[in-house]
Amino acid sequence: MAAYKAPKGTRDVLPEQSYQWQFLEARIREIVKKYGFLEARTPVFEHTELFLRGVGETTDIVQKEMYTFLDKGERSITLKPEGTAGIVRMFVENNLFADTQPTKMYYLYSPTFRYERPQAGRLREHHQFGVEFFGASKPSADAECIAVAAELLQSLGCDGLTVRLNSIGDPNCRPNYHAALKDYLRDHYDDLCETCKVRFETNPLRVLDCKVESCQKIANGAPVIGDYLCDDCREHQTQLLKLLDGMGLKYEIDPRLVRGLDYYTKTVFEITSENIGSQSAVCGGGRYDGLVEEIGGPHTPGVGFGLGMERLLLVLENIGVTIEKPVRYDLYIASMGADAEERAFLLAQGVRDFGEKVEIDHMGRSIKAQMKYADKIGARYVLVIGEDELKKGEAKLKRMKDGKERTIGLDAVSIMNSIISDDLGSETI
Repeated sequence: MAAYKAPKGTRDVLPEQSYQWQFLEARIREIVKKYGFLEARTPVFEHTELFLRGVGETTDIVQKEMYTFLDKGERSITLKPEGTAGIVRMFVENNLFADTQPTKMYYLYSPTFRYERPQAGRLREHHQFGVEFFGASKPSADAECIAVAAELLQSLGCDGLTVRLNSIGDPNCRPNYHAALKDYLRDHYDDLCETCKVRFETNPLRVLDCKVESCQKIANGAPVIGDYLCDDCREHQTQLLKLLDGMGLKYEIDPRLVRGLDYYTKTVFEITSENIGSQSAVCGGGRYDGLVEEIGGPHTPGVGFGLGMERLLLVLENIGVTIEKPVRYDLYIASMGADAEERAFLLAQGVRDFGEKVEIDHMGRSIKAQMKYADKIGARYVLVIGEDELKKGEAKLKRMKDGKERTIGLDAVSIMNSIISDDLGSETI
């Protein structure tokens, strides 16, 4: 039994599992490159005030879920609970708003920390991919962010997906809706959960996002925000839906969708999967036109989304999508004796210079054990070097899939010629 265990809500990625992450990361980079998004990297922790102002003091994240502590300088520090606030802080601090807009960024393998009950695909430490699109107020920016997420999921073979959309208005029209919603909720106040009683005073919109069954029943009868949208918000949504229709993306309008963060305005969306149980959201995001200004920059519109990598891997597993395991080694060089071990080491380095993946014996195994090990690690070819091979300056290269052998010289070029002629049917070196 191990003396130490990983903290609850965290998970190791074992060496034999990392190829799955690398595959997703490569696919993500391939897709965002087509849209012109550049990678940004922010610290894993920020000053707590950033999240109080950016995410919102009334959110569950800030009130219940943040990992916050005082550092040795008595400064309040928080491990980032989401990706957007840090990206916006970077955008403002580095005066990126002064550049020609738009600014299009993405983050990848971004550790995110929330103290909550671990659930399917959502751990206390999890990792996010997200895109952030600054400077564009047009609905085409919203549509492009949704398109990135949809293209990624579709390229991975995901099915059972639904894009859920809503508009939650802006500072011009939302106050009227808040007033109507509070009038409705006031009549049901005694039946609200304790958290939603606080939300009633601070941010009644969040009551619509509550997962408590009694609050959900109340929310189902609440006024619909779509009836209170101003002309600008209504037109923004209309144009967005036209663009999604033009792309052939399936969606549904969900008037109860509000998302869990205070910074959203106008568009909010989620992409859900029917294949991971009740916690069905694969990714979520929306527009945050006031966030840059809230964090100290000039008024700059923004839109983006975040996607949990663990949750995406879970979706792929549940729908039977297999990420092919890559070949770990092209060649294993077995050796007998000290002189052969030295030659094997130097040959391996020479073949690696050509870009091939090579392994040798580091454990002092017998030839029989080395051959078993070569088979276990899936080496495509095996070259055996002993005293006779050293004297002759040549050895037999064995193709493992069918046992075919050929005699080659003990130099990197000869090895590569043999491998390439097998793969391509011609001598190319």
